[in-house]
Amino acid sequence: MPVLLFFTLFALLDFVILFSVGAKIGLLTTLLLVLGTGFLGLHLIKREGVATLRRAQERFARGEIPSEELMTGAALIFGGALLMAPGFLSDTLGFLCLLPGTRRWLGHLLQRLPAHMRGFSVYTYRSGDAGWQESARHDTDAERRHTRHGEGEPLEGDFIAKDEPRQ
Repeated sequence: MPVLLFFTLFALLDFVILFSVGAKIGLLTTLLLVLGTGFLGLHLIKREGVATLRRAQERFARGEIPSEELMTGAALIFGGALLMAPGFLSDTLGFLCLLPGTRRWLGHLLQRLPAHMRGFSVYTYRSGDAGWQESARHDTDAERRHTRHGEGEPLEGDFIAKDEPRQ
């Protein structure tokens, strides 16, 4: 419910700012600014998206998981959606998501949020026999117990050969 309230208030504030600025500078200028930011946003999304895809492919080729590139892609999609919405507040936040320096800054801000506020648990992948392991970034013991997998249990999606004895 708080997320819905946040998005509602954000949209209302965005329209209030759009209409206030539109009343000062005129309808045609406001429309040109909104359309211009949309096209500029599309150009930045294309340019940054291609560069992010290239970096992700390079990391895959080296056998690494492109986690940073996945976060960058999510920020690009979110920023692009904000740029498509009419309004100056959403355009400002959308450009912040698209520019590399501010995107990293926003990522650091999101990392400071506790894991239970972000709505997911943090796992890291270590190469070798260990596989996916829980990160030490959990806030409470209850949260750690809730997300821990038992020893020797295959994770959903693990392959067990026909000849292999089941436990």
